[in-house]
Amino acid sequence: MRKSTQVAMGGLAAALCLLLMFMTGLVPFSSYVFPCFAGIVLVAVAAEIGAKTAFLVYIGVSILSIFIVPDPEAKLLFIILLGYYPILKPVLERLPRLLAWVAKLLLVNGMLVAFYYICLYVLGLPDLLSEWGRFGDWAAYIMLGMANFTFFMYDYLLKQVLYLYQYWFRPKILRNITN
Repeated sequence: MRKSTQVAMGGLAAALCLLLMFMTGLVPFSSYVFPCFAGIVLVAVAAEIGAKTAFLVYIGVSILSIFIVPDPEAKLLFIILLGYYPILKPVLERLPRLLAWVAKLLLVNGMLVAFYYICLYVLGLPDLLSEWGRFGDWAAYIMLGMANFTFFMYDYLLKQVLYLYQYWFRPKILRNITN
């Protein structure tokens, strides 16, 4: 693939990621959904151009989202986990199955704890757990469990998207465009 094609694909992917990230204020729960979709866009970049270029697009989108995206939680979630995870997933899948899941669990839980503390102490967002009284002691564990379940669902759906892209979209759609 020519360099000009790679640059064009990277630029289009970055623009689409930023558009998705910018839409986070329009739909309820979009602070979590659109960063997932923006990360999925990087799957195509990694498959067509390579993981290094996809990582560069991720860095570019992360830097630009700091200045452009109005939702602080969405941009932090993209930067801290959902932007690079679709690029990292094929690397983790090469590990033995149990080791891959342990690595994924450590990654997601470490990033979720970092996300919480950055939201609390750096971004100055209010601590929602303190408002729940005695239930707030357990709410952190419940929310962490729900976030892990959501991550596993995201991981499974990302696997399906990778499969569809590789075995359906690329041969059926991209083959017709490039010929």
